[in-house]
Amino acid sequence: IRYCKNNNITTILLSGDTKAKCDMVSQALGIDEVIAEKKPDEKLAIIEALNKQAPTAMVGDGINDAPALAKATISISLSEASQLAIQSASVVLTGGGLAQLPKAMQLGKLTYGTVKSNLFWAFAYNVVAIPIAALGYLHPTMGALIMGGSDVVLALNSLWLGVRRLR
Repeated sequence: IRYCKNNNITTILLSGDTKAKCDMVSQALGIDEVIAEKKPDEKLAIIEALNKQAPTAMVGDGINDAPALAKATISISLSEASQLAIQSASVVLTGGGLAQLPKAMQLGKLTYGTVKSNLFWAFAYNVVAIPIAALGYLHPTMGALIMGGSDVVLALNSLWLGVRRLR
């Protein structure tokens, strides 16, 4: 919850439990909003509505969470959860449970940044190399060597970005 608040992520407790129990948990943990006493189909409708406003991450562990987990932008379950919740989730946290959520979110951001960076460099290489090759100024063997070299550069760039962002 602290990680979410520090990163301006709204936290919502969406539960089938009673309002009183959810309010108690929400106050103890500092959760922003409580939506209580919801059945699985109601949870699904709420996640669908939230997805229309912004990408939504949902953490769930029970059979009744599975439909909403399947609909969330990012669905997270715990290794100790029901099999249906695990199968419905795109991410399963192991060893440490929810304490691993900030690390998983940071890893996701790093991966996304690396993919964007690599796409940029691959596109830039092709924008430059293809016209040169089409005009006959680049021998196919040299093109293959340069392409192989660009893969090495992309790998080193990915490593550098990952190390820099983890500091």
